[in-house]
Amino acid sequence: MLFKRIRKAIYEKDPSIHSLFEAYFHPWFRAFIYYKISHFFYLHKHYSIARWLSMKAKKKTGMEIHPGATIGEGVFIDHGLGVVIGETAVIKDHVTIFQNVTLGGRGNHNGKRHPTIEEGCLIGAGAKILGNITIGKNSKVGANAVVLHDVPPNTTVVGIPAKVIKSKARNS
Repeated sequence: MLFKRIRKAIYEKDPSIHSLFEAYFHPWFRAFIYYKISHFFYLHKHYSIARWLSMKAKKKTGMEIHPGATIGEGVFIDHGLGVVIGETAVIKDHVTIFQNVTLGGRGNHNGKRHPTIEEGCLIGAGAKILGNITIGKNSKVGANAVVLHDVPPNTTVVGIPAKVIKSKARNS
């Protein structure tokens, strides 16, 4: 069931994938499988095995995903080379991330130190989202943006440092 869901997400979000079967060969499929296995070991406090698996995945896929990170349903990482996701990062459902994105920390303190990406966000290539901040639901982060502060829902940010260029308040 899990394989079917990730395969479907890849097929639906990447127009270069022409069949569900072809989705098995997408780099995100392999990286996600490694992540799920390493995350299982991490949750059961087998940290060395979890870390070993995540480093093996990094070598094979070019994506460095800490086994402690939390990744939701329907997440899609396209052209994942150079993606770095930190230990306390949370990526909620139906987020799309492009290559060379960093969801990193801003220090070596304990506790939550990586970003939370809410549902439906799009993170452009090369974006750096740093610290214990939240990117609000359905927001967009432009390519190469450096985000150091919370982003409200339904907002587009670009630049270094990131600034709001579009905000759409929704009634509900």
